Amino acid sequence: MKLSNSLLLVKNLAACFSQTMESSTKEEETLDKSSISTVEKSADGIKEQDKDEDFHSLLIPDPNSLPSIPPSAVESNFVRYYATDFIKPGHDQYIYRHANGLCVVGLAPTHVAFKEEGGITAVDFNVGKSDRSEIKVTGKRKRNAQHLESNSALCKVSNSSAFYVVRCCVKGSLLEVNDRLIKQPDLLNSSASAAREGYIAIIMPKPTDWLKIKDSLLTHEGYHKLRGLLN
Repeated sequence: MKLSNSLLLVKNLAACFSQTMESSTKEEETLDKSSISTVEKSADGIKEQDKDEDFHSLLIPDPNSLPSIPPSAVESNFVRYYATDFIKPGHDQYIYRHANGLCVVGLAPTHVAFKEEGGITAVDFNVGKSDRSEIKVTGKRKRNAQHLESNSALCKVSNSSAFYVVRCCVKGSLLEVNDRLIKQPDLLNSSASAAREGYIAIIMPKPTDWLKIKDSLLTHEGYHKLRGLLN
């Protein structure tokens, strides 16, 4: 009888131990699943935070990475090239090229005409056989556009002692001249307005012609280095 009771006690203890182990295993599995879920949620949270930081950096850039002076419209929309000593010493001109191929031509700040006190006092688009200010280009095909060589004259600018011929610098179709300069030559003298309002002409070269002339031009950095100017 005592042996039977002992066996029964052992069986009961074994059953309780088995139930305890099963319960502990289930609890561990629940904890593991909960931990994995917590880790996954934490990882998702980090990913979302990274995305938010990326969007924030796009919308609100780091002030320390911004230039001290915002880029001008010319700097943002054009690649700047220069033809120095073009045909004659001191005849420095700029060619600002837009992504669509158009070239804006004007006088570089180091052009000899600016060295006279008072700067440029007159602009004349009558260059002999043709008055460039009278061209009227129309339509998508640019009818009436004049096809000029790189050394063709665009206009003459004068200061108090001499006049200087301004040339195309690039071979192409003359689409427009800045006839405001006839009545307002002083637009050329102001560094603030020279690039925006004091340009001379707009020319459209063929891609092949542009590639031929491009290598002979200076970049913005190269021009400033050559003339000892600050960027």
